[in-house]
Amino acid sequence: MSKILADKLADFVDLGPKEYKAFCEIDRKYFVPYGFERKAYEITPLPLAEDSTISSPLTIAKMTMYLELENVDSVLEIGCGSGYQAAILSRIVRRVFTIDRICKLVEIAKERFKKLNLYNINVKCDDGRYGWKACAPFDRILLSAYIDGIEIGLLDQIKDDGFILAPILNKDKQIITKIYKDGSKEEYEECEFVPIKKGIVK
Repeated sequence: MSKILADKLADFVDLGPKEYKAFCEIDRKYFVPYGFERKAYEITPLPLAEDSTISSPLTIAKMTMYLELENVDSVLEIGCGSGYQAAILSRIVRRVFTIDRICKLVEIAKERFKKLNLYNINVKCDDGRYGWKACAPFDRILLSAYIDGIEIGLLDQIKDDGFILAPILNKDKQIITKIYKDGSKEEYEECEFVPIKKGIVK
């Protein structure tokens, strides 16, 4: 079934060989909430706890490609959610770090990663707006929630040739945006994510 989803995504996104293989290997059914298994292979977002969501696999495919992961060693994801995006990344890069402010989701994601033998994913419950300084610098930082602007401290956590990929709110529209170390930006397409929020939910 994962290959069917990968083939469906390939109709919309020009997936590279490694990305296509990742979507074939990681079965989305393990990441959808209980009761939604039949919708696992549909191109639609699904609800999670505390108004969070598991993004549409099409959105995840697009964000994965925008990350330009060739020769990338480490990625930090802010907004772990179900863990599906981190799992896809784990099949492409050597080290994945992922953060979520909702500790319940983090614990569930840890169990999923363990069950699927995804041991190159590091996950913690924290306020992701400030990144993961102890493990920086990263080649890429991905925000899986939209934000008004990037914290200065987050820019300090990317390598000189790296970038942050984030949905940025711009005049009431969310735009997928690359932000480089020097603050320069490249805007791509409109998107729809839940907002990034402050604090930790135990």
